[in-house]
Amino acid sequence: MKIICIGHNYRKHIEELGHALPEEPLFFCKPDTALLRNNDSFYIPDFTDDLQYETELVVKINRIVKSIDEKFASRCYSQVAVGIDFTARDIQRCCIEKGLPWEICKAFDKSTPVPNEFKELADFPQGIGNLHFRLDINGKTVQEGNSADMIFSVDKIIAYVSRFMTLKIGDIIFTGTPAGVGKVKIGDRLEVFLEGEKMMDFEIK
Repeated sequence: MKIICIGHNYRKHIEELGHALPEEPLFFCKPDTALLRNNDSFYIPDFTDDLQYETELVVKINRIVKSIDEKFASRCYSQVAVGIDFTARDIQRCCIEKGLPWEICKAFDKSTPVPNEFKELADFPQGIGNLHFRLDINGKTVQEGNSADMIFSVDKIIAYVSRFMTLKIGDIIFTGTPAGVGKVKIGDRLEVFLEGEKMMDFEIK
């Protein structure tokens, strides 16, 4: 399975990073070794001094998809969750300055916590285009977003990515993070919510 991550998909997050608005979806991939499940603790790796959270809405692909039209893309997923894309921000800055790829700061082992169970999209009558999610650290909300604020919708993302690579059953797509990213430290407790329902609860060590 593949982990496909969309970058620069919320205007306020782009502004806080000081980047230009994208004309097309920006995406990169992570290996399956980047997954962190079971609410296991996340151990900050020794190669970064600025490990930051990025909370994102996640969809799971349920069929083989290649070059699908946007108007049919909603047929390709039926489950949704919220995950975290941990980022070694100090390494990312160096990569950007040197014009290098981002994988070293994004795709490292256990950098992608996801819930064991995804939610059925049918349980949310408002649909994929109006889902609220948030991250609490030590009981305080530090980041929240709504899929209505995405620059590129989920269907647009799937149509675009499937032009370049075949999507397979079980692949997951991280759809971008809103404003409010920040640093984590040892001892933090992270709780992730989708429409008020807790999806994950784990510690930083």
